[in-house]
Amino acid sequence: MIRLKNETQINGIRKSCKLLAQMFNEVLPQVKAGMSTRDVDDLCREFIIGHGGKPAWYAEGFDGAACISVNDEVIHGVPSKKRKIVDGDIVSIDVGIDLDGYISDSSHTIAIGKVSPEVEKLMQVTKQCLDAGIAACKVGNRISDISKAVYAIADKAGYGVVYDYCGHGVGLSVHEEPNIPNVPGRGVNPRIQAGMVLAIEPMINLGVADVYVDSADEWTVLTEDGKVSCHEEHTVAVFADHTEILTIL
Repeated sequence: MIRLKNETQINGIRKSCKLLAQMFNEVLPQVKAGMSTRDVDDLCREFIIGHGGKPAWYAEGFDGAACISVNDEVIHGVPSKKRKIVDGDIVSIDVGIDLDGYISDSSHTIAIGKVSPEVEKLMQVTKQCLDAGIAACKVGNRISDISKAVYAIADKAGYGVVYDYCGHGVGLSVHEEPNIPNVPGRGVNPRIQAGMVLAIEPMINLGVADVYVDSADEWTVLTEDGKVSCHEEHTVAVFADHTEILTIL
């Protein structure tokens, strides 16, 4: 069941989202070569707890305040003291905050040092996919309009669009209905309504779209061909006359 949010609920979710945006603004510039992914997770956790929130992923049984996915890791990378970040990596950091029962969700991919032009382009196109998906998220459209907008840009660039995982409703729980595929023609296709709060999240691969789950930790999702992946995500609230990106300041 899709849970439409009232004004009080959206205000609570907005506060959580603004805190998450503040966290990214403070933490991302601190991520450097030589750090472990657990070091990055520590920065996220300390910020969240220090500002009165709780890491939302803990409720999902995940061992981290942040999913930290490096290079060919698409999503759900488990923080580790052993995994060191090096120059040339791209790092996707996906975080949710539970602030007084209201959930935010956002992800950003950053480059560490200098990356290749083809990886830079992948990062740029993934942001374009997110922008296009958000632009298509308005009252009267359907969820498939978001999927089509994301897919059209990534496919034109020759990239693989992850189909095994998708965006989703969010706000009162980490994962709510509806699912928001990045590939058209998959899943149910409800009409977009005022009161929806949605996490739109393109996951775009430099190579093939196929992915698999690492058997070592049963969380980390990797590209089938070992090529890098990029992940960008915002939480948005839908109103009758506009859609608001909540996870920006």
